[in-house]
Amino acid sequence: MKKILQNLSNGTTSVADVPAPRTKHGCLLIQTEVSLISAGTERMLVDFGRSSYLDKARQQPEKVKMVLDKIKTDGLLPTIDAVRSKLDQPIPMGYSNVGKVLEVGQGVDGFRPGDIVVSNGHHAEVVCVPKNLCAKVPAGVSADDAVFTVVGAIALQGIRIAQPNLGECVVVTGLGLIGLMAVQLLRAQGCRVLGLDFDEAKLELARSYGAEVVNLAEGEDPIAAAERFSRGRGVDAVLVTASTKSSDPIHQAATMCRKRGRIVLVGVTGLELNRSDFYEKELSFQVSCSYGPGRYDPTYEEGGQDYPVGFVRWTEQRNFEAVLDMVAAGQINLEGLKSAQFEIGAAPDAYDLLLSDKRGLGVLLTYPSHDKEAVFPRRLTLTAPSKAGTGRAVVAAIGAGNYAGRVLLPAFAGTGARLKTIASAGGVTGTHYGKKLGFEETTTDTESIFSDQEINAVIIGTQHNSHAGFVVAALEAGKHVFVEKPLALTKDELDRIEAAYSQAAANGSAPMVMVGFNRRFAPLVTKLKKAVDQSAEPMSLVYTCNAGAIPADSWVQDPARGGGRIIGEACHFIDIARFLAGAQIASVSAAGMQRPGSDSHDTGSITLSFENGSIATVHYFSNGDRAVAKERLEVFQGGRIFQLDNFRRLKGYGASVANGGSYRQDKGQTQCCRAFIDAVSEGGQPPIAFEELMEVSRTCIRANDMIVGR
Repeated sequence: MKKILQNLSNGTTSVADVPAPRTKHGCLLIQTEVSLISAGTERMLVDFGRSSYLDKARQQPEKVKMVLDKIKTDGLLPTIDAVRSKLDQPIPMGYSNVGKVLEVGQGVDGFRPGDIVVSNGHHAEVVCVPKNLCAKVPAGVSADDAVFTVVGAIALQGIRIAQPNLGECVVVTGLGLIGLMAVQLLRAQGCRVLGLDFDEAKLELARSYGAEVVNLAEGEDPIAAAERFSRGRGVDAVLVTASTKSSDPIHQAATMCRKRGRIVLVGVTGLELNRSDFYEKELSFQVSCSYGPGRYDPTYEEGGQDYPVGFVRWTEQRNFEAVLDMVAAGQINLEGLKSAQFEIGAAPDAYDLLLSDKRGLGVLLTYPSHDKEAVFPRRLTLTAPSKAGTGRAVVAAIGAGNYAGRVLLPAFAGTGARLKTIASAGGVTGTHYGKKLGFEETTTDTESIFSDQEINAVIIGTQHNSHAGFVVAALEAGKHVFVEKPLALTKDELDRIEAAYSQAAANGSAPMVMVGFNRRFAPLVTKLKKAVDQSAEPMSLVYTCNAGAIPADSWVQDPARGGGRIIGEACHFIDIARFLAGAQIASVSAAGMQRPGSDSHDTGSITLSFENGSIATVHYFSNGDRAVAKERLEVFQGGRIFQLDNFRRLKGYGASVANGGSYRQDKGQTQCCRAFIDAVSEGGQPPIAFEELMEVSRTCIRANDMIVGR
């Protein structure tokens, strides 16, 4: 199927062929009839992509600081690679879509195949959208009109925050697509509206909707106009829907308002606020968030959990429905907002028009109609199949996110394995990295990988909560499996993996399980291991990870999806300690520090003792400064001390190990992946014994339980 992608590195907009998505739990699979290009958001993305690296940096000063900190800790070359990789990732465009429901996912009620719905789906022939981001289109409302619903909901949410009353005076600054819809919504609510803009054509549309207007291009004074418009009292509210780097619209809004007036920012402006503007009048200022309550809440959007109507009257979905009702009632006129129409294949021309004609409003994209039931393949051939030599690893990859695409999969691509299939949920990243790395095909049908007889090794690089299920499926199919850490999130999942492994071994397939504990394969760690193995003395290890804080609502922090950071990342450091000690873990204890007001359990110390008398302490801290290097390992043994700093420098004191250092950080990802592929191809011993993987994983889960307090 066709989907519009944007490259942020060079600004190229392309119509890509990608596999159709599968229907997910709680979602609708929708065949698109028409979608709407957002003249504001999408124009900004294309502008950003086509700007130089210097201009990109100027537009995102906070990201520049992050890059500079990363250079200090990780080195210049790894940082350059990371930035280039991030910019190279394709961005799906669009968030206003109308189409026919093809399939209804499990857990969805209120919809059925054949329904015409509006959603925030991308520009693509088929989209998979959570049910709370969809609404049925009323009978009599055309697709070309319904497609404005999502943009209308943005305007409506800003109006709800402003809380206008019948007869109040409201200014709308910026008469783009959202501004003009806001004018109509405000007029329908019985408000007097004053519209401000530089474009006479947009001002004329606002007049036709019943607004008074001020032409800023002709030098009209908006503050004086607002004074006259409000009969000298000051306006009751200002809705800022403009897009500009200037802070002038906010200053003007404050000057126009009456005492205790309301200002709501729906667009994007500078925010250099003058305290006296707000202090003297006790003005309220609020930034509106997209379509309404529920936006960016994974429980609502992805989990499908609605807010009780008695407590949250207007959600994203209910705002969609309200806009559709007004369109159906003829209270919103959309004909004047339709600037142009293009077929999906000509989408790059549509974006060129968007950039060249700043006066454009609603640009519609149409999609091929199908008289018969359409079939959208979930598999796409990328390169000609290659012949696998005897014993050669034939690999499939599940998951093509940031880490997998930037680090993990390129490492496997350099091993000489045959890269057959890459699977991703939406098809975009799988297609992108599949082409880039030389995979033969890409798919969204993950289950087909386990039934493919040619594939003998599966790489899992998905979200943590899916790891155990995919590992079990691979073992049951008799395939070797490499899973990016962690192996599992719970004891029950580990038990399932252990049972599947034992059953596979009993069946004679003896597949290999490997976890991406790459740090034990790092060149400097390999060097350190040789040094400590020269002595039979027990050792004391101290591993400090300056992990840095991440938002509490990140999926990694979610116990159900990410397992928390102790399971998700500290497992690396428990594995390093187990590897260097060279003995089984005898006991574990852990204590955590919870920051005030935070539900995250991502700061703690884990103490291990080993059967050979060695001890280790892992400090995993999220409350430090990112300007300091992330990882430091110290080993004390028999009168010697070894220090490993962030996988760039190794020093020995009282030891024969040669001091080593590098300008480029090497955490062993390449060596780890190669060790797995070599073992698959040659039939040798696994790089890490299965029993040791289980031991480390169980220890990590026990430590997390102690820190969390279970």
